[in-house]
Amino acid sequence: MDVDFEHATQVYDFYRTHRQPPLKAKAMYAILAARYRPRVAYAVGARRAMAQIVGRRDVPLLIAANHVRRTDPFVLAAAGFCSPLRPRIGRLRVLAKDELFAEPAQRRKIDDLGGIPVFRQKDHGLRAAAAAGKQMMEVCVGRMSDGDSIAIFPEGTCNEGDPLRLQKVSSGVGHIASGAVRAGANPWLVCAGIVYPDSGGRPTVLFSAPIEVAAEGVDGAAPTPAQLTRLVTAELQEAVTAATR
Repeated sequence: MDVDFEHATQVYDFYRTHRQPPLKAKAMYAILAARYRPRVAYAVGARRAMAQIVGRRDVPLLIAANHVRRTDPFVLAAAGFCSPLRPRIGRLRVLAKDELFAEPAQRRKIDDLGGIPVFRQKDHGLRAAAAAGKQMMEVCVGRMSDGDSIAIFPEGTCNEGDPLRLQKVSSGVGHIASGAVRAGANPWLVCAGIVYPDSGGRPTVLFSAPIEVAAEGVDGAAPTPAQLTRLVTAELQEAVTAATR
């Protein structure tokens, strides 16, 4: 089955149940870690808290990262291998633009790395992409309910302006997080700030302390997508800023 927009429903039916080969995924993540050698940093208390959350197999993670370069997914994967996230490899899904799935050999690699395709509005139009986006979010909620973690670049496109200041964060991340709470998945949010030095050296990835998403609701109600989009925006900007220090 090809990953093409005309067959988005069939594409997402496939990715609802697709499983990575865990050993192969870990080997590929290890290769990326050796290639990119990111400097991995943590907010205060984040490393220990991440290790504790990762140790709870019933708790999925929603990992939000800023988007600066096309290499960001590989840098994030490399940092994940070098962090407490490593045990989640094999059950870690990454949202990636659909064009990365076009070439068969590359698609096999992206699938093994845990990719789930995204049909973006900028590529397919607002109305049509919105319907596919709803299906994509449903897949993410279902995967998190099954115990998978999700990594997302919520800016949606590379930041060609000031890489240290976030672009507008898509509300899709809020809908995924809110949907997972309503589905009873109990997700925790971790933000990853990715910064590349001007000198062209090794990138830095700074992980924020995990936040229990459901706890962000008011008066016992589930948090709304808008609340969670604002939360991701604030936490991710703080992680990017901290990564520059």
